[in-house]
Amino acid sequence: MLLRKSDKKAADEEYTVYVHTTMDRWRRVAYLMAGDWDRGDDVLQQVLTELYRKWSRARKADSIDALVRTMLLRRFIDGQRLGWARVRLGTELPERAATTGADPTDRLDLVTALRQVAPRQRAVLVLRYIHDLSVEETAKALNCSPGTVKSQALKGLEKMRRLLPSPVNVLRSQK
Repeated sequence: MLLRKSDKKAADEEYTVYVHTTMDRWRRVAYLMAGDWDRGDDVLQQVLTELYRKWSRARKADSIDALVRTMLLRRFIDGQRLGWARVRLGTELPERAATTGADPTDRLDLVTALRQVAPRQRAVLVLRYIHDLSVEETAKALNCSPGTVKSQALKGLEKMRRLLPSPVNVLRSQK
């Protein structure tokens, strides 16, 4: 079925509005999963390109955010499987300051520790504690069982506790 020009223009405008209103949030999620801004931006760009190509179907979804979150996670995990090169030329500070009154060094320690957690565990931690999804929602997004989400979260948190110099309770405040 071909769209009329006016329908195509309306769909393009709807896509543009969606991307402009959600870009910052998705960029932060991609950054936290990937461990650096450039790689996160690459993953997000792939997702947004795919979303644009499939927008006529995607816009009819019950939750476009859930669809984008799933696409983002799958692209990230696919990239891990394909063995993306991990090149770090330097340390980059976050673009936004923490607004919770938390010590900024805690946030840097948290991001550094998060980078060292296995990709699947990192995805679970980002979805559960930063994106505030339930165990069931996280399992659905990652296409795994709730038990897998729980075990991956436990292992990821244990590793982060070993990596962090002192107790840092900023996972829930990074929205």
